[in-house]
Amino acid sequence: MAGFITVIRNTVAELAGRSEPARAGLPAGLPDAVRCVALDSVMMLTGYQSPGYAQLYCDRLRRFVGRRGVDHDMFCEIARLLAIRMSYHDAIRIAQLKLQEMVPGGRPAAVDIRRFRLDELVSALPEIAGEPLMWALEWIGCAHRTVPIRFSTASWLGVRRLQVEASLRRWRLLSVRYATERAWVERWLHMIDRALTKRPEAAAAIVQTATMIEGYGTGYRHGVAAWHQIIDGLAKPVFDGTLVIADLDRAIAEARQVPLDPKGARLRDVIADLRTRSIPAPHGADEIRTG
Repeated sequence: MAGFITVIRNTVAELAGRSEPARAGLPAGLPDAVRCVALDSVMMLTGYQSPGYAQLYCDRLRRFVGRRGVDHDMFCEIARLLAIRMSYHDAIRIAQLKLQEMVPGGRPAAVDIRRFRLDELVSALPEIAGEPLMWALEWIGCAHRTVPIRFSTASWLGVRRLQVEASLRRWRLLSVRYATERAWVERWLHMIDRALTKRPEAAAAIVQTATMIEGYGTGYRHGVAAWHQIIDGLAKPVFDGTLVIADLDRAIAEARQVPLDPKGARLRDVIADLRTRSIPAPHGADEIRTG
């Protein structure tokens, strides 16, 4: 009951916009090159969600200010890719982007039809409603079924529908999808941090793994699954001290070259081969499971 009350309280607070800063503040000490990327990202994320969400972006960047092993190029990439992953594509985002196309003298009105999986659409709902519906979809076996969604600026009714869909961003931070995305972003940042500590020469490769995940639908799901396979099969065991790979960045690059498949079987075989070619860690090596 307490958990239910907490969800209701958070929902009301989010809809009321409580504790929302007027604007996000960049962390002190950002290099000039990174500051330019961060300013653009803050503006984008404020429109995507809110100033408070943009502030979360700034808070996440703060951990890398002055961090040993993070040069300006790497920091710019972290800032750029973090903004991209924090502005993940859902039906709400596509509605926002379609409305942004409506500028005087811009491109002609167009009808855009996208296909979403049912579980994707349900995952955009607040957890209190989304989780039971997700369970129901899985139970009847149609969670992965795709349905066409029409995004149109060709008529007044189409524009009005886009406006309603875009306004649902208030619910986004309470959704099942956001909880998943938040956990992924935090794990990606954690893995960068571990790479900088354990294997700094592989940190750039870990940063770039964020590019494996993009868009929505089946391609997005396959990208997420492949990312976890590579991290769990190569990077994390090396950081934990249970596996020794002399050239970790090369191994990650080789694994990333494998074409995605629904079951991840080809990637699993490549990772197994890379692990076989590696040197097993000495017995009794540190086996910290923090990733």
